[in-house]
Amino acid sequence: VTPGGSSGGAAAAAASGAGVLHLGTDGGGSIRIPACFTGIVGHKPSYGRVPAYPPSSFGTVAHIGPMARTVADAAAMLNAMSGRDLKDWTQSTQAFLEVSLHQVNWSEKRVGYWKTPCVGSVDPEIAVAVEAVLKDLELAGATITEIRLPEQGDLLQIFLLYWFVGAANRLSSINPRDHALLDPGFVNAAHIGQKYTAVERMQAEQRRAAFGAKMDALLEEFDYVMSPAVPVAAFDVGRDIPAGSGLETSFEWSSFSFPINLSQQPACSVPCGFTSDDLPIGFQIIGARGDDMGVLSAALSYEQLYPDRFLTQEGTWPKVVGERSCSSHSTLSRRSDRQHHPIKGNENDQTT
Repeated sequence: VTPGGSSGGAAAAAASGAGVLHLGTDGGGSIRIPACFTGIVGHKPSYGRVPAYPPSSFGTVAHIGPMARTVADAAAMLNAMSGRDLKDWTQSTQAFLEVSLHQVNWSEKRVGYWKTPCVGSVDPEIAVAVEAVLKDLELAGATITEIRLPEQGDLLQIFLLYWFVGAANRLSSINPRDHALLDPGFVNAAHIGQKYTAVERMQAEQRRAAFGAKMDALLEEFDYVMSPAVPVAAFDVGRDIPAGSGLETSFEWSSFSFPINLSQQPACSVPCGFTSDDLPIGFQIIGARGDDMGVLSAALSYEQLYPDRFLTQEGTWPKVVGERSCSSHSTLSRRSDRQHHPIKGNENDQTT
């Protein structure tokens, strides 16, 4: 099966134990998707925490972050990567706080459960695994509320315009006689991007800004937004979409990922057990812009609840495959026989 992309090589290396710290780039999910598909930790930082030079052809949706087997390793790498670089004009002039991990007290934490992706549906086994975690957090005192993202129905269209125009921008820097050597999918995306006007690109910028402002407001209402990292399990290598899925593009199964590139919040994918076919499931934790410490601390607290889901430093899982499943429970849930309360809907949801 595929390790996902575009940072699939880094994810495969981390999962196989070939080194401890690995670099990922994420313009629409390319850290979190391969982290999910290989059962490791992948963190997309708040935009600007990690400087980038030269700038990405895809602009300010592109992020750089760490990929590792444990949350502590990812946090240590993020601290080493972070900092001000005067060559990156898109960075904030305000310094980000160093990430110092702490135990999260789930009591009274407000968690928005982003259940429905922008496009498509969630594999039932993945939904079961994610909701089992949320029920455990509810037992620990968190309030779980089902939400949709602001302007959720428009986000794919906004992102695709960024993506296609970015591809056209990148293609423009390559000698035309070398175009035949390029990936056909990339060239096709670039040709689509060439058809957009400057006005359409700026209109997308305005729509993105409106969405980003509403996301900032949402992360004032909630301490975290949580979701599946990817709504499908890893599929056959060499394919862009799962066989028989009815989807047309990879963006349709990455729609838990690319909205957070548009809004620039930190987002971390952590392993969430396995499907019945022993394929890894990912759980995504999203926080307010700038709060990488809060997101990674929540990820560490999750790791402490579910230690058997994380790779060891030797590149192996603590449990053998036959003992792993999407229905495995945390230490907390095994100790408790309390009844779970149903997840509430958000009465103040302002979505399309």
